[in-house]
Amino acid sequence: HIKNLFLRDKKKRMWLLVALEHQALDLKRLGTFLGAKSLSFATPERLMTFLGVKPGSVTPFSIINDKECRVEVLLDKEIWAHDAVNCHPLVNWMTTSVSPEDLLQFLNAENHPPSFIDFTQL
Repeated sequence: HIKNLFLRDKKKRMWLLVALEHQALDLKRLGTFLGAKSLSFATPERLMTFLGVKPGSVTPFSIINDKECRVEVLLDKEIWAHDAVNCHPLVNWMTTSVSPEDLLQFLNAENHPPSFIDFTQL
């Protein structure tokens, strides 16, 4: 399973972080890695405006709603060690599974090629 975080910085840059659910995250280190000062969680209003979902339903599939490509996707490189990625299909009461390769193909098709993050290097 994965966890998905919708993040922003003071310059209003936005990221959708997709990481394995057990992955420890240090937002300060991640912010430094991204060159972002004051990295924080985006508001529910911003989440709805840019990704079209409510808190608790964030998913890599929500990138389909970012037609202006304002959100950058960050993928935990450890996802590729698994056969399947379990994601919400835009609502949090269902789950669907896709291969990491199919997730990458979807993101590329939506003009959101992801950046890969190695959390062991942060």
